[in-house]
Amino acid sequence: MNDNLVSPHGGHLVNLLVDEDRAATLHELAKTSPSWDLTPRQLCDLELLLCGGFSPLQGFMGKADYDSVCDSMRLTDGNIWPMPIVLDVPEDVAKNLSPGMLLCLRDAEGVMLAGLTIEEIWQADREREALNVYGTDNAEHAGVFHLLNNTHPYYISGKLEGVQAPLHYDFVGSRITPQDLRKDFSRMGWRRVVAFQTRNVMHRAHYALTVKAAKSVEANLLVHPVVGLTKPGDVDHYTRVRCYQELLQRYPGQSVRLALLPLAMRMAGPREAVWHAIIRKNYGCTHFIVGRDHAGPGKDSKGIPFYDPYAAQELMVKYE
Repeated sequence: MNDNLVSPHGGHLVNLLVDEDRAATLHELAKTSPSWDLTPRQLCDLELLLCGGFSPLQGFMGKADYDSVCDSMRLTDGNIWPMPIVLDVPEDVAKNLSPGMLLCLRDAEGVMLAGLTIEEIWQADREREALNVYGTDNAEHAGVFHLLNNTHPYYISGKLEGVQAPLHYDFVGSRITPQDLRKDFSRMGWRRVVAFQTRNVMHRAHYALTVKAAKSVEANLLVHPVVGLTKPGDVDHYTRVRCYQELLQRYPGQSVRLALLPLAMRMAGPREAVWHAIIRKNYGCTHFIVGRDHAGPGKDSKGIPFYDPYAAQELMVKYE
């Protein structure tokens, strides 16, 4: 199996949702403030920022944190954080914004989800970001392609205030926030929890390795599939979740839990493995399974893998 089990530490969860009075004030200010309709990736990022899944982040990154993360995998306060989480907008939007303004963040239907009081606007060096974060500027890499072709050139940061979480109508009972999942683990007496990351349909080998992993550390199992954005061409999450629900019936009773993660994957290999582990720590897990070529995009057109099959495990050992 050759999977490493990493034990992240517990930590404080960030909650960026404001109270009703402040939400009402933001709605009133929104009448005369500019708005931005979030992209699907930004919508995923916002949801995890608001609920604490991206703790210790307090919002979309400012330039200092962005530069530090790209260069050293750490925030300016020293915390390990391997992935830039930024709000990107096109030039025609950025030129009409300025520090101090309130930018209303909305979903595709126009529902206001959050307000961002702007502090910084800057033009990103996306080629540098690609090389530092993905280790390549080859656009055959799915994450690099998105960064260079589908990411807007200007990044915005500031104080983020959540009005409401994004709405979902599918598998509502399995969409559990970090705080609620931690409470569930405590209620069930689960002191050790090993998380399994997946963006694919699980097969017999996945079942075997998750059972073995849980037994090896005397833990319960959280099957925590990504249902935000995954690799282009992946099986849709509706099909996958139904398969997970069926498979759960084959595990020993009261040993496993299914919860859905609204994450937009970057397919960044080793860095993404560390990122996934930090997120699962926030969800209350004590251990994390790091798979072969974890979050890797596969091979380029010449048949050369973008990452060594065990590079993610090696990086996790460095930071465990």
